[in-house]
Amino acid sequence: MKTWDVIIVGGGIIGLSLSIALRKRGAKVLLVERGEPGREASHAAAGMLADCTLETPVALQPLATASARMYPEFVHELQDESGIDVDLRDTGTLLFLPPPEHVREQPGLTTESLLPAPLAELEPALAAPKWPPIYLKERSVDPRALAAAALKAAKHRGVDVSSGTVVTAVLVEDGRAAGVSTDKTSYHAPVVVNCAGAWAGRLPPHQFPTRPVKGQMLSVVGVAAVRHVIRTPEVYLVPRSDGRILIGATVEEAGYDKRTDANTIQRMHQAAIQMVPALSGARVHEAWAGLRPGTPDDLPILGATATPGYFVAAGHFRDGILLAPVTAHLIAQVVTGEKPEYDISPFSPGRFHN
Repeated sequence: MKTWDVIIVGGGIIGLSLSIALRKRGAKVLLVERGEPGREASHAAAGMLADCTLETPVALQPLATASARMYPEFVHELQDESGIDVDLRDTGTLLFLPPPEHVREQPGLTTESLLPAPLAELEPALAAPKWPPIYLKERSVDPRALAAAALKAAKHRGVDVSSGTVVTAVLVEDGRAAGVSTDKTSYHAPVVVNCAGAWAGRLPPHQFPTRPVKGQMLSVVGVAAVRHVIRTPEVYLVPRSDGRILIGATVEEAGYDKRTDANTIQRMHQAAIQMVPALSGARVHEAWAGLRPGTPDDLPILGATATPGYFVAAGHFRDGILLAPVTAHLIAQVVTGEKPEYDISPFSPGRFHN
C-alpha cells in the first residue's frame, strides 16, 4: 500500500503552492482535489495582488506585504518549470475612493501628488472620476495561468495528484492524523493539510466556520481601453496582456450556487462603461462566478489543529492568489517542525473554539 509524508486536501493555488514547497523539502506529497485542480476559486479570481494598507486587515498586513514581495521569484520558478506565462504585470493600480480621514493619514497616499504622470496621460480613456486617484505599485497576475503553471510544476516535481476525489474525513489513529478517507478509497500519511477552500469546514473531525462567498465577474475584448488595474467602490477593471479586460466583482452570500445572473453582469458592465466609455465598443467574452472561502473575521485559517498531524491553510477570502507564496512557505515550515518566519497565531484554527 502506497503511503505519503503529507496529504493535501484541495487543489487550488494554495494547495498547489504548498505541494511544491513541501517537495522542495523532500516530502512525498499527495494532493487530493474534489474536482479538477485550479478550477474553483483560483479559476474565478481576478488576480489583483492588492496588499494596500487601505484595504488589507491590519492583522494580515505583514503576510500580505511579504507575499507581494515574494511574487516575482514565485512566478519565475513556476514559469521556468512549467513553460507557462502567467502574465505578471507591474503597471500599477489606480484606486478611486471617497477621501475619508484614514486615507489622508496614510503616509505617502496623498492622491494626485503620487501619480507617476498626469491621470489623463496614464489613462486617457478614463471618464472624469468622482474622486481623486491614488496610485499603488501593485502587480496583477492571471490566476488561471498561474494555477495551470503550479499544477504542471507540482507534477514535474513528483507530486501525486488525485482529481475528482471527494475527501470525506481525516483519518485519526491513536489520537493523531493518519490520512484521509474519500468517496472512493483511503489514503495514508502522518500529516494532512486542509486546503479545501470554501469546503474546508466540512471535513471531520474538526469543523471550521468557512463558507462560500460568491463573486460574479465578466471579461470583455475588442478594445484596448486601459493599461492599469482600476479600482472603485462600485467596480474594478483588470487588463490582461492578451487583450481581455476583467470586470468585477460581486460579494454575495449565496451558498454553493455558482450561477451567473444576467442583470448583475449587465450592471457591472454598465458601471465599467461609465468609468471607461470606450468599453461600450467592447464585446462580452465570458461571464462566470466563483466561491471565495470566507471566514467570520475575514482572516485565513492557518496552522495546527487540536489533532496532531492535522493542519489547515484555508479561508483566504479575496486574497488567496496574493497570499499563496507566503502561505506555502509558512505552512511548509510548520508542517516540517520549523518555527514559522512570521507570527501566524492570529490565524489559528483554535480561535473559533474559544
